[in-house]
Amino acid sequence: MPREYFPNMFMTLLSVRYAKSTVRPAQAVFKIQPRMTKHEVKEYLTKIYDLPVKRVMTANFDIKWKRHYGMSKVVPYKNKSRFKKAFVTLDTLSAATKA
Repeated sequence: MPREYFPNMFMTLLSVRYAKSTVRPAQAVFKIQPRMTKHEVKEYLTKIYDLPVKRVMTANFDIKWKRHYGMSKVVPYKNKSRFKKAFVTLDTLSAATKA
């Protein structure tokens, strides 16, 4: 009996660029947890969704800060936690030629 691992990670699709272009490969932007690595993002998309991932780039985003006027301390905004964005370049050109 083969084992199946279901990850305890979330990925939210934010946008897709160049989806209908025949010259440039499609690029998708995901919001992911800060602990996820590029390798985990690539494996997640290829094994679960069978997407032909060519390249993964990531960017970390910090908490947004605001200053309370009249006080000398800086406090973070509520409901704005750290996150990471993954810019995934899909290999749609080679996938289209294989089919």
